[in-house]
Formats: sequence, structure tokens, C-alpha cells
Amino acid sequence: MHTAEHILNQTMVRLFDTGRCFSAHIEKKKSKCDYHFNRPLTAEEENLVVEKVNEVIAADMPVTERFTSLSDAEKEFDLSRLPEGSGDKIRIVEVGDYDQCPCIGPHVTSTAKLGKFRITSSSFDAGILRIRFKLNREFRF
Repeated sequence: MHTAEHILNQTMVRLFDTGRCFSAHIEKKKSKCDYHFNRPLTAEEENLVVEKVNEVIAADMPVTERFTSLSDAEKEFDLSRLPEGSGDKIRIVEVGDYDQCPCIGPHVTSTAKLGKFRITSSSFDAGILRIRFKLNREFRF
């Protein structure tokens, strides 16, 4: 689900210029991401997000990690969601050439191992767009 979150975040950035989610709850069976946004998504836009995320999954992109110094990571990434005391080395997870982001969560080695992504629901309230999502099968490492 962490890998799916990365793909969803980058898709939202590319399609709607939202920035990455500012809050997420990632679970094995279902997850959610919250974005600063100005309206609910239309049904067509939800379908477009699902289509794009599933295209990335189907592309069988490698999911890799690299480590960089905290000072270098600060130049390249928003580290506001990084836990305090993360140390001097920051783990960057890369999803092919589609996304890269600091992350401490578990990831698959290839997007093709994720299964099919779907949005179970979305809601909008007071400038916050919440997207709830699932994968059609358990992820395999």
C-alpha cells in the first residue's frame, strides 16, 4: 500500500498540481490520503486517477531505494512528514522514473506486484479532498 500511495501522490501532482498528500493512513486492506484541494473530484476525474495509477502499476516499474544525507534531502524534498530523529541519512524510495520520495514504509520490488488499484470513495470538506483506496489483492514482496 505504501507503493500505491507513492503512485497516487505523484498522479495527483501531475493531474491536479495538488502537491503530495499532507496526511495519510496506510493499512494492509485499505488506505486514505488527504490533499489540500478546492473541490470534490468528478466521477470522470476519479476514473482518470484510477486509470493513470493502474497504468503505472502495469508498466512493471522497479521500486528501489537510495540513501542521501539529510542536508541533500532538504534541498530536494519536503521533509515535513519525516519523523523527528530520523537521523543524518534519509531513505528515498523511487518508483521507476515516475516518483521519488522519502519514506520509511515497506515497499514491493516492482509495481506489477501491487494488483489493481481502485478508489473506494472520495469526499471533500473544508478544503480537504480525501481519497480512500484499495488494491485488489494482498501485495507480495
